Amino acid sequence: MPENTESAIVAEDLVKVYPGRSRKPAVRALDGLSFTVPAGRVFGLLGPNGAGKSTTTKILTTLSRPTSGTARVGGLDVARQADEVRGAIGYVSQGSSTDPLLTAEENLVIAARLRGVNAVDARAGAKRLLDEFGLAEASRRPVGSFSGGMRRRLDVAAALVHRPRVLFLDEPTTGLDPEARAAMWAEIRRLSAEEALTVVLTTHYMEEADRLADELLLVNRGRAVVQGTPGELKAALHGDSVRVSLIEPDVAVVRRAVAGVPGLRDVVVEASGVDGVLAARTDDASAAVGAVIAALDAARVRFGQVAASHPTLDDVYLHFVGHTFGDAAADAVTEGAAA
Repeated sequence: MPENTESAIVAEDLVKVYPGRSRKPAVRALDGLSFTVPAGRVFGLLGPNGAGKSTTTKILTTLSRPTSGTARVGGLDVARQADEVRGAIGYVSQGSSTDPLLTAEENLVIAARLRGVNAVDARAGAKRLLDEFGLAEASRRPVGSFSGGMRRRLDVAAALVHRPRVLFLDEPTTGLDPEARAAMWAEIRRLSAEEALTVVLTTHYMEEADRLADELLLVNRGRAVVQGTPGELKAALHGDSVRVSLIEPDVAVVRRAVAGVPGLRDVVVEASGVDGVLAARTDDASAAVGAVIAALDAARVRFGQVAASHPTLDDVYLHFVGHTFGDAAADAVTEGAAA
């Protein structure tokens, strides 16, 4: 893959293998992953838990070394120029990085001083960031008294004290309530628009990726599935999607039941415990829904909600991977063992 001077990140054939432990087999967390990230954009790494997103982030932020392959961040090689890369990036991990016993202002000043910022600039920068992130009124409160959303905003502010060129956000809204998640989304968009910052966002939330990312890379089992803008990816799927929630389904029976429905294509039937899903595409959703319901009724298949919609990112994932996004989590590489 040729390097683009306008790319904030270029990754080529990244492979990461974690050795097995206690007689367990080795884990191949990344399997030849290649992609580029345009500068000044919000770039989303989207995939189910265990797909390789966090492993990729750890490599790009110099917290882990690839088994093979190369990666450059801001034109710097993450393996050979690790110190320079760390000076050019900010990183927000899944867990909080701030000290709950210190105030918000103290946390930011310390973070800046550790990054080599002088005392005067550290204090000035802390006040600026607290104001920008809506935390000025709570600046002298211990962080342990903050809500989850406030603490997460402080984590992001702490990653920006040295004015990095690239900001990595690893699952930044996991565990937040809807209001706090919406506030974090607004902050990420502001950073990209006003600060001309490249933001790399890893997430397993489809809506988050659709709302925030200028460009997306869908990953599964440590491999790239497809890359493009959310609009481009959804536009590539013609027609509408049909989804049916199944109750204690027999996959073979469901497949036979809908095999004769006119205009139905890309049919996927999955079962997990007592639940299941039928997903398919069609050019005429209004006609297909009635025909699918009739076919399932005739085959005595129990089902719940039936929905038709325009293409979603879940449909994109289904189209390119062959199973639904939610089901992928059960089959994906376990990153927890590779952390």
